[in-house]
Amino acid sequence: MELRQLKYFIAVAEHLSFSKAALHLHVTVPPLSRQIRQLEDELDVQLFVRDRRRVALTDAGQSLLREAKILVAQTAHAVDCVRLVKKGEAGLVRVGIGLGLGERVSRVIMQHSQQFPGVEIRCTELYSSFQNEALLEGKIDIGFLRPPVDPAHLESELLFEEGLSVHMSKANPLAKRKALRIRDLASEPLLIPERVASTGLYDKTLKLYAEAGVTPNVVHVAMDPLPHSDLQTVLLACRRGIFIMPDEVGCCPPPGGEVVSVPLDEPDAKIAVHAAWRKCEKSVAVFAFLNTARRVYGGAPLPGSRCAAAKIDSRPNLRNGKPEIGIF
Repeated sequence: MELRQLKYFIAVAEHLSFSKAALHLHVTVPPLSRQIRQLEDELDVQLFVRDRRRVALTDAGQSLLREAKILVAQTAHAVDCVRLVKKGEAGLVRVGIGLGLGERVSRVIMQHSQQFPGVEIRCTELYSSFQNEALLEGKIDIGFLRPPVDPAHLESELLFEEGLSVHMSKANPLAKRKALRIRDLASEPLLIPERVASTGLYDKTLKLYAEAGVTPNVVHVAMDPLPHSDLQTVLLACRRGIFIMPDEVGCCPPPGGEVVSVPLDEPDAKIAVHAAWRKCEKSVAVFAFLNTARRVYGGAPLPGSRCAAAKIDSRPNLRNGKPEIGIF
């Protein structure tokens, strides 16, 4: 059974006339009649009762007409889907979101969804250091992350640079400053997750201390609790130390709490954020999403402090100690 035979059958069944159906299909009557006979022979049923005066559907013909219309419609839908995927207007794009980048990435997702409503976008929170492996293993298609990026297997593109800020207890005398230098933090314990969690931020933080000639009193904390989880809020509020974090809405302490954020005023107190993807990537939908990210952040200047302007509660949602889809 061929799709063409079903289309011919539907045309005859709807017009109840071979001549009118042939005209509709832009064919002549003999090949149309031949296709119907072949279909009847293959199914071993009579689909039409026909004589010189009329053409009528048999019971078998009525049954086939219902199913044939469904099958032809599904085939047309499948063809449309394939064509949309080819043009990047449908398909699946899996996105990895690094620490605190959810608000930034959401801008790309909203704009892309408006232009390509048929594309499904799935987001996963992943520390930047884990996104290289996730890309290579095919768990995500695009990563929004901070360096390093594996240059042997991944392509990447700088999207923007973000500033850094110091998070501390509001009871700390330094919390009243409008900005801080690294030398101001010399006596403050530096709370920082293990390097494996966010290699780029870890290295940048220690580099800033080294450039300022300050030896930090490093206190490593658990990797799973993310900014402003209960544990980190307690550590900061009790003045057990400070965190140096990206100056992003997703990393900001909630307003009115016991933790505040103060901009870090150092010439090199900024860190790059890249989009990364597999070198072997062939998905048109993935490249279309990257183009949207370029439009949103192409040539974007280094932003000013975002934490001071934030008016939302940006605390992450946690489940079983692990971040859910959102801002990390």
